[in-house]
Amino acid sequence: MQGKQNKMGVMPIPKLLLSMAVPLMLSLLVQSLYNIVDSIYVSAISEKALTATSLAYPVQILMIALGVGTAVGINALLSRLLGQKNLKEVSKGAATGLVLSALSSCIFILVGLFFARPIAGAMTKDAETAQMCADYLRIVTMLCTGSFLETMIQRFLQASGKTGLSMVSLIVGALTNIILDPIFIFTLSMGIRGAAIATVIGQWLGALTAFLLNIFCNPEVKITFRGFRMERKMVAAIYRVGLPTIIMQAMGSVMNFGMNALLAGGTAVAFFGAYFKLQSFLFMPMNGLGQACLPIIGYNFGARNASRIKETVKTAVTWGIGIGLAGTVLFMALPRQLLSLFNATSELLTLGVPAVRIISLTYAFTAVTTVLGMCASGLGNGVINMLGTALRQVLLLLPCFALFKTVFGLPVAWTAMWVAEVCAVVYVIFAYRKEQARKIASL
Repeated sequence: MQGKQNKMGVMPIPKLLLSMAVPLMLSLLVQSLYNIVDSIYVSAISEKALTATSLAYPVQILMIALGVGTAVGINALLSRLLGQKNLKEVSKGAATGLVLSALSSCIFILVGLFFARPIAGAMTKDAETAQMCADYLRIVTMLCTGSFLETMIQRFLQASGKTGLSMVSLIVGALTNIILDPIFIFTLSMGIRGAAIATVIGQWLGALTAFLLNIFCNPEVKITFRGFRMERKMVAAIYRVGLPTIIMQAMGSVMNFGMNALLAGGTAVAFFGAYFKLQSFLFMPMNGLGQACLPIIGYNFGARNASRIKETVKTAVTWGIGIGLAGTVLFMALPRQLLSLFNATSELLTLGVPAVRIISLTYAFTAVTTVLGMCASGLGNGVINMLGTALRQVLLLLPCFALFKTVFGLPVAWTAMWVAEVCAVVYVIFAYRKEQARKIASL
């Protein structure tokens, strides 16, 4: 019987969550590793080059925000439709997702054409750094369509439970980038432009891989534009979950812009850019766990199975706390070694080592906020995830950091992370419990 049904409705929850989360974690870890390796190669050019990519990163986060937010909305929609066995609407939703991804990428193509240099100039007064930042931004924005399509089609695979195939497409893109980086940067002497070109080639190959895997290995989500037309109701359903996720993801960009401004350039900005990518390497498993919960909860919500929803949440939160605590131990024990991956100067290490140790104490709280926020999205409520992220990354973090830096100095200012993370996790726990009680009562 199990072989005739989607595994999200019948497989034991711990086994199901493990089977879906591990491929997502591995794929996201590889993607994060590519970000770190990319920065390591760039730091070998110069500290100014590392600063330039750190300044460009907020714009990349905005691209990720729009792409991932739209894809998360599609994931939640398709998983519910699959739970209802409505394959015709699943196909229509997939086509809608591809169109929305292509339209979204056009926004950043225009940014690359007309605004790359002004954006770079607004973030640094150093002419050489600004020029490198503009060169990097122009390439990654004008050729960003591959990134949007890769992100979207991966969610088609995830929505039907095929996270292993999703992992394959991510790994193809990331490994392509890692292999091409030294060739374009050093062998072909293209510098920071080479890093950007390697990035977009990896994204396009990842998109092609995901597309082929969906065609040949994912019969539940058929991509067809025969008789297709965009429906307002379906777009609204996508962005009911997707828009809060877009805002939530964009918080990372706002936070980076804000922190770069508060840190006032130089070594402090280089440190935060390097740390942010190290942190991402830890947060990717948390995100993978949360993303695995979304289709499981969405499917079982569509299938009206409350007990499986509750068990998924309990299991995922427990595992998430474990990941956070493991990360705290790692970052507390090896901050110097981790920062040294980026050719860190003695000044950067003096500033960064105590900061890493202070921030790392918050990781278990981050895990709970992340996992429960994605669980709420699986129930069709993306606002909880959005507000939890807003509290921990912008609404509390930036004002507290500015206040603590002014009153106590930069070393103490990093404790602002403690205030933001604790308040965010308290909000998300109470909000999710209320949402789950309300939604499950209707089943």
